[in-house]
Amino acid sequence: MPPIEGEDTSKSDFMQGKTARVDRIFGKGYKHSASMKVLTFSDEVVSFIYSPSVRQRFGGVDLIIDCGDTPYGYLEFVVSALNVPAFYVRGNHSMKVTPLGGYAEAHGAVDLHGKVINQSGVLFAGIEGCLRYSPGPYQYSQLEMWLHAARLIPGLLWNRVRYGRYLDILVTHAPPWGIHDQPDLPHRGIKAFRWLLQVFKPSYHFHGHIHTYRPDAVSETRFGHTQVINTYPYRMTELKLRWER
Repeated sequence: MPPIEGEDTSKSDFMQGKTARVDRIFGKGYKHSASMKVLTFSDEVVSFIYSPSVRQRFGGVDLIIDCGDTPYGYLEFVVSALNVPAFYVRGNHSMKVTPLGGYAEAHGAVDLHGKVINQSGVLFAGIEGCLRYSPGPYQYSQLEMWLHAARLIPGLLWNRVRYGRYLDILVTHAPPWGIHDQPDLPHRGIKAFRWLLQVFKPSYHFHGHIHTYRPDAVSETRFGHTQVINTYPYRMTELKLRWER
C-alpha cells in the first residue's frame, strides 16, 4: 500500500528490530529502553478503525494488540492497512470454526495464547478466554486458567535467564482478579492472572471483556510493577519500557 500524502514513512526502532538500545552503563550490566505506540482493541468494531481512514488516524502505530471478541476480519483489515506486527488472543465470543469447518484464525497476526514470544526485544505472553458460564468455546474454570498460566512458566523463566527479566507485556481477554472485573460470573477476574502480575512483573497487562459505558469507569490501574489497561473498545498507548541487563 503506497504512503499517503504527508505520512511519516520512517520506521521506529521497534519496527526495525532495534528496540533495545543502551542508555547508560550500570556496573556489570546495561540499562535498556524501548518506546512504541500500540493500538489495542477488543469486544467491539469501531467504525473509524474499520475504515479507509485508519492509516490517517493511526499511521504512526508500531504494534497492534487484539484482546479478543472482535471479528477476525476486523483485525486482518487493520493489519493489512497499517502493516505492523500484530498479536491477538481469543475472547469467549470468538469463532472457533469457519463455515467450511476449518479452524478459525486471524491471518497476518500471531495468536499469543499459551505462548511466550520475543518480538524485536520486547517480551510478550498471552492467555485467551474468560470464566466458564455456558457451553461455548474459550471459557475455562479458575483451575483451567491456572493450568494455562503454568504452561507459560518455562518460557518466562528462560526469559529471566536469557534477557534478565520475565515479561514485558501480558495480553489476555479477561481481567485479573480484583482489577476492572465485575461480580457476575462471566465477568469475574482471573486469579491466575493476578498471580502472574505479582510474580513475573510485566510492565503492561492489556485485557478486554469488560464493557465500560460510564465516564467515571476505571480502565487503567497501577498494580505493583504493572500498568493494567482495559482496552475496550480501543486504546492508543505509548509504551515506555526500561530494564537492566
